[in-house]
Amino acid sequence: MKHTISKALKQKISALIKDGVWDLPEVPRLQVERPKDFSHGDYTVNVGFVLAKPLSMSPAEITTKVVQDLIIDGIDEIVSVGGYINFTLSQQKKVSIIEDVLTKAQDYGKSDTYAGKKIMVEYTDPNPFKVFHIGHLMTNTIGESLAGILEFSGAQVIRANYQGDVGRHVAMAVWGMDKNSVNMPDEKASLDEKTQFLGQCYVEGSKAFEKSETAKQEIIAINKAIYEKSDENLNTLYTIGRAWSLEKFEQIYKLLGTKFDEYFFESETWKVGMDIVTRNTPGIFEESQGAVIFDGEKFDLHKRVFINSQGLTTYEAKDVGLAHCKKKRHDCDTYLTVTAVEQNLYFGVVFKAIELAEPYFAGRLQNVAHGLLQLKSGKMSSRTGKVISGTDLIEQAQQIAQDKISQKNGSDASDEIVDMIAVAGIKFNILKQALGKNIVYDPSEALSFEGDSGPYLQYTYVRTHSVLAKAKKLDLSAKAAHSKQNEELVYLISLFPEIITRSAEQKAPHLIANYLLDVAHAYNAFYAKHKIIDKHSRQTYSRIALTQAVNHVMRNGLYVLGIKAPQTM
Repeated sequence: MKHTISKALKQKISALIKDGVWDLPEVPRLQVERPKDFSHGDYTVNVGFVLAKPLSMSPAEITTKVVQDLIIDGIDEIVSVGGYINFTLSQQKKVSIIEDVLTKAQDYGKSDTYAGKKIMVEYTDPNPFKVFHIGHLMTNTIGESLAGILEFSGAQVIRANYQGDVGRHVAMAVWGMDKNSVNMPDEKASLDEKTQFLGQCYVEGSKAFEKSETAKQEIIAINKAIYEKSDENLNTLYTIGRAWSLEKFEQIYKLLGTKFDEYFFESETWKVGMDIVTRNTPGIFEESQGAVIFDGEKFDLHKRVFINSQGLTTYEAKDVGLAHCKKKRHDCDTYLTVTAVEQNLYFGVVFKAIELAEPYFAGRLQNVAHGLLQLKSGKMSSRTGKVISGTDLIEQAQQIAQDKISQKNGSDASDEIVDMIAVAGIKFNILKQALGKNIVYDPSEALSFEGDSGPYLQYTYVRTHSVLAKAKKLDLSAKAAHSKQNEELVYLISLFPEIITRSAEQKAPHLIANYLLDVAHAYNAFYAKHKIIDKHSRQTYSRIALTQAVNHVMRNGLYVLGIKAPQTM
């Protein structure tokens, strides 16, 4: 893999300082940035400030000394300015950057950072019999982007989905189905009617569980019977409801652009988890008041129940079984689980228990935590019946997208384009924020064609595509050549491989999302200032080349984020 310019600068300077100028055993971390003014160069490095303390010298003295012996291929000018060293790329280097993008096209930005690594990314994880809510939409968006980024960085990625098809929530829904069997939709009913019925049954069951002792005991009995498959009527209701839910989920996945490689279900993991916990009790696990627990306090964590007093496995034991099932299907270097940040403490305990039970997993389990997706109404709860469904959010976005296109073009867009724009609006609104932060969703902002949004990036891509189509029609080809007019764009384009690498290493999709906004802003400013297609201008060919380079960067960046790039809007 070729080093990015920033990485090459860091390595060259570090090597010189460690082995040449001062022979330091270790160089503090250098920071390569873009100067505020391009007249100061293309890159600036804070060498003097980083080394001032360990060397007991002024920052200016340090940079002056370093510059004397610094020679780097592709750099025309190296200047010390206070504690900084500024670097100006050679004209040929700037031309070669664009040539490299045009040559690699859809492969530009790919790396071998994770080459040879097999990574399973588990995400979305909706529960059959319950609504696919906006929390699942958030987890799906982040998980899909991480999978795309890791794949683009050389990893073999397995996309996995773990769904809770047994448990008390299922018993609540089945209880409601049984009580409302006369109102159950028949096979001719639409999928939406079927899943809405399931949602209503779940809400009714969950409320009854809390308010009625009789209903509570009935639901507990149903839960046990479903695990044991001991009641024919309940088995039938369960099979019907499960099939409806999974079919609806697949409909949503297709719209979101997600295709899973593996599906795991609690109905299979609970048995495996039960066996592993039982075999390790006493030992890793211990009995306590009729239940089986893991005493995480021994490891500065907390205690959790893995088998309850009724003899049923909890989520914890099911996750133990899930890990084993994952390993059985795929021997991976890393198993990522994408969940809300509020699950961090839970996974701290569960991962420790898994690693003790199966040492194979030591160092292989990782939870990637994100904040909550909220509307102005605040945090949602499916138990109250006030859940904000993912499909409701998507349908609202579709309507807004269609209205905006109609206003802009005077006609309706195809369903395919509307879906692309709607999904991009939702996904980008999530991905532009750093993981761990809560996000308040504003549909008007998320679907804006002018603001920092997914549709804005799509519109920029469409603009580049339109320019290239016009150039092709006029038989004008792209030819990389440097011009002072495109300094910022060349610089930004050169950063793309490094942004991908940093995003993969830090599990940080927002780095790519915000980088794409910078590229879009710079290109649209360039487009507004300069006439791209002009047969009488010698700069037309280089501007076409620059447009094509931006086209590739925008397309590749949106692709790894799981956002489709339409050619028309």
